[in-house]
Amino acid sequence: MKKSIKQNPIHLGLGATVTAEPKFTGMDWYADYAKRHEKDGIEGRLVTVHTFSEPWGSWEMHPKGSEVVVCLDGEITLIQEIDGKEKKITLTKNEYAINPPGVWHTADVHSEATALFITAGAGTEHKTR
Repeated sequence: MKKSIKQNPIHLGLGATVTAEPKFTGMDWYADYAKRHEKDGIEGRLVTVHTFSEPWGSWEMHPKGSEVVVCLDGEITLIQEIDGKEKKITLTKNEYAINPPGVWHTADVHSEATALFITAGAGTEHKTR
């Protein structure tokens, strides 16, 4: 089976399972994803690829696990809020950073960037930027 990671994210589940997910349709998709894989708890991981052409409009935080962000193309600046201070990490092609559990983060994009995310998403929260 051949699919596009940009359209059909991947779930890494318990017992070293891998599931091709339904087509990504927007933010509501994540709630359905959480329901489909809630049995995997904090061990489940979501693998996605997104292309951005503008700064993120919100912050997010994954309370129960880390997130890996790999820049595949372009340049993306992750902004992490740690101990009340913003830490900026600029990534270019093939560089990665880790968003630790419980750390609020967002991103700025100066032109266009594509990034791969491996996310422990159980309990993810969002807030307006």
